[in-house]
Amino acid sequence: MQNDSLELSVLSIFTLFSFFIFFIVQKYSHLFFGNSLLDDDFEKPQAFHTLNIPRSGGLASAISFIFLILLFNLFFSILYIEHLLLSICLFLIGFFEDVKLKLTPKIRLATMAVVLFILIKIFSINILWIELNFLQNILSINLWSILFVLLCFLFIINGSNLIDGFNGLLAIQLLIINSLLFAINIENEIKFYSIFITGQIIILLIFLLFNFPKAKMFMGDGGAYFFGSLTALNVILTNNTNPALSTYFYCIIMFYLFFEVFFSFFRKIYQKKSPIMPDDKHLHMLSFKILKLKNPGQDNNYLNSLLINFVYLILIMPAFIMKTNVLFCMLWFFALIIIYMSIYFLLNSFIKKKIDI
Repeated sequence: MQNDSLELSVLSIFTLFSFFIFFIVQKYSHLFFGNSLLDDDFEKPQAFHTLNIPRSGGLASAISFIFLILLFNLFFSILYIEHLLLSICLFLIGFFEDVKLKLTPKIRLATMAVVLFILIKIFSINILWIELNFLQNILSINLWSILFVLLCFLFIINGSNLIDGFNGLLAIQLLIINSLLFAINIENEIKFYSIFITGQIIILLIFLLFNFPKAKMFMGDGGAYFFGSLTALNVILTNNTNPALSTYFYCIIMFYLFFEVFFSFFRKIYQKKSPIMPDDKHLHMLSFKILKLKNPGQDNNYLNSLLINFVYLILIMPAFIMKTNVLFCMLWFFALIIIYMSIYFLLNSFIKKKIDI
């Protein structure tokens, strides 16, 4: 009972500190970075705002997370050093873009891959179990295991950055994922990791206060890379410590972040575009265009985030209920591919017809 009280006290202190950090960063980041953190590029394909908003959510999140790490080390003698180094290194790569120290997409991707490769190797981050025998055999070879985990991180990090364009879209998505991971770990009595994930959920909730429904700050590339890397690591470690669950279940809860990147890559190649350059043909952008057609003059930015995450939650809940059933999760994963592509082409076809008219 005393331990529960200590954990609650630590989380309460952390919540107050995090809110204070977000408030200070949102209010005064311009004193340290001038106008460099302001998102004033309204012409880019992923821009859906009309005011200068600071991209300082990632900075506030990183500071809060460092404090969370220190609290855990001080009160519980647990140091999540792999989480700290991985997330902060990825945050810094994205933060260069936030403060307009431009890196080309190729250089940014290469830098990300090199940093991830080094950290994955140093901390021996691996996926202990996967329900495909041929892949399990491949992953027993160290180099292939590192490359596979590296690819998983790249998909989730870039998927997080890709959908971070509407108020609350990425934050709510990550809240759902991490809440499910919390439920799994608490159910299996993995106590301290559950509390650690709770700390990350608190950061996301406080960010939402400043981002949703009206944005006072954006997450920025730094924030998307930061939370994308953390969530990917949370999923890998939860998979490794909860072997009774199907690995397809984890593929399902990460499906939207992963498949958005995967599908967009090949779509752009088919359309003879650069697969690493942004455009306005992603699923969340198509749904936004339809909302604008249906609700002209309304603030459809945050409504789009609610719509997408509501559909996402409905689609993943059957897998959560059946998370120990390998066959069901496998079939549901492939069903989601069909559902995604059907929705995408229906939305795209509807928009084309409206434009032709």
